[in-house]
Amino acid sequence: MQIAVAGAAGRMGRLVVKHAVNEGLRVSQAFDIAELGKDAGELAGIGKIGVEIISDIEKLSADVLVDFTNPSACLKNARVAAKKGVKLVIGTTGFNEEQKRELEEICKNIPAVISPNFSVGVNAFFRIVEFAVSFLYDYDIEIFEIHHKMKKDSPSGTAIKTAEIVREFLAKKGKKLELKFCREGKRGDEIGVFGLRGGDVVGEHTVLFFGDGERVEITHRATSRDCFAKGAVMAVKWISKMNKPGMYSMLDVLSEDMPP
Repeated sequence: MQIAVAGAAGRMGRLVVKHAVNEGLRVSQAFDIAELGKDAGELAGIGKIGVEIISDIEKLSADVLVDFTNPSACLKNARVAAKKGVKLVIGTTGFNEEQKRELEEICKNIPAVISPNFSVGVNAFFRIVEFAVSFLYDYDIEIFEIHHKMKKDSPSGTAIKTAEIVREFLAKKGKKLELKFCREGKRGDEIGVFGLRGGDVVGEHTVLFFGDGERVEITHRATSRDCFAKGAVMAVKWISKMNKPGMYSMLDVLSEDMPP
C-alpha cells in the first residue's frame, strides 16, 4: 500500500508521515506548497525516506491520500483523487455548506474516511455525549472548545460535530434547536457553541448539561497531536480494505471494537 500525504509540511502532516512510517507503511508521496524539495521524513524528524515535498497534486499516484490542508485545497485534492481512483482520509475542517455538498458528490465515486478529529478518545467522547443526552435531553446544553491561537477555524469541527450529535438526538424528542455560535443578548431555543483561542492548547472540548440544582460536564483534552495522527493511520489501514464508495467516519473505523 502506498500513501500520499497532502499538507505534509504542516504540523499534522509531519506527524502522519512519522506515525505511518513507524508503523511500517510506505509513504510514497508528500504534497504541500511549503518546504518544497525537502525530504518529508526529515521534516517529520525520522530521517530521510527518499520522498520530497512537491506541490503538483496532479502527480498523485498512491492507494490512499491523507489530507490535512484547508477546505479549498482539500476539494481540489479530492477531485484529483476521485479521478485517479485514490481512496481518501480527510482531517481538514472548516468546510462551508457548499463545500460539504461538493465533497459528498466526490465521495460517491471513492471511499473516504472524513472526520473532524481522528483521536480515539474524542470518538469515545462523541458516544458518551450521545449516551448522556439520552438522559439529560431536558437540560440546557452548551458546548465550548479551546485551541491554540493559530487555529484557523472557529468553532472547531469537533465542537460542531458534537453539537450536531446533540441536536439530532433532541430533534427525535421533538425539540428543534438551532446552533448558536457565540451569543449576545438573551438565550433562545438554541445550543450555544463557543470557541476560545490562546497559547499552544492542542485541543479541549466540553459539553455542559445545566439542570435545576445540578450540572454535568463531559470533557476531552488532547495534550499531544500524536493521538490525531495515530487515529489517521488507523483510518488509512481501514479504508485501504474498503471498496464501496461513500463517506465514512472514524466511528466506522472503530466500530468493530466499540459496543453497538
